[in-house]
Amino acid sequence: MSSHEHPLGISFEFFPPNTDAGRDKLIRVRDELAARKPRFFSVTYGAGGSTQARTRQVVREVSESGISTAPHLSCIGSEKAQLRDLLLQYREEGVDSLVALRGDMPSGMGSIGELRYANELVEFIRAETGDHFDIAVAAYPESHPQAPNLDKDVENFARKMKAGANMAITQYFFTADAYFNFVDKARALGVEQPIIPGIMPITNYTKLARFSDACGAEIPRWIRKQLESYGDDSEAIAAFGTDVVSRLCQRLLEGGAPGLHFYTLNQAAPVLKIVDNLTD
Repeated sequence: MSSHEHPLGISFEFFPPNTDAGRDKLIRVRDELAARKPRFFSVTYGAGGSTQARTRQVVREVSESGISTAPHLSCIGSEKAQLRDLLLQYREEGVDSLVALRGDMPSGMGSIGELRYANELVEFIRAETGDHFDIAVAAYPESHPQAPNLDKDVENFARKMKAGANMAITQYFFTADAYFNFVDKARALGVEQPIIPGIMPITNYTKLARFSDACGAEIPRWIRKQLESYGDDSEAIAAFGTDVVSRLCQRLLEGGAPGLHFYTLNQAAPVLKIVDNLTD
């Protein structure tokens, strides 16, 4: 997304903190990670108006690091006029990259919005803003939780890419073959853009298990069993997690992955341990 790149082609994702303390911490994390010259940062987005304002604020603060910062944009629950305004605001603030997502179905919300799928959102952004934005979309190597099957999911993915996306970032996974299989299927459907693996550090087993169940990411049984055996020993969990995820990253890069996108959960240390293992 920017020409000033880490030799590894790494990028990092943040979420908008709820508290002032969280915001202060994020600035420190931002600076630590910016020192590694990532390709870009991304900032997630929750459904609903208040979090959208928070996302914009965090995008402004994160981009003060001089690193290209891509806000997540979700079409579920958004009307075209609202998205048009947001795109204009981001352009005026110098944002040149976006992550375009369908978004989650919020519970109890009456309207889905005018755009139902991410490919429609990508088409809308292109129609409104031409080539101004680099657009990334999501990919699900282990299949989207709501997809009837993997082939259908890859077809949907190819549709998003052909709608004008520049690249894709995957949901996190712990099985390298799931990624390579997905990439092969996408290439067979004519997708040529980079598909960047999303990487989740392992620091806390309970949280990881809850996350993974919610988003359809598989924790292989041997990893689950090993993590369970450590109980509350957070140092052992972190050391094992660093080792497992570093080896996964190594295998992905050796297999031709075009970079790595880290889900930081607004923490620098777990991610940097992995990055340092890869550059040693």
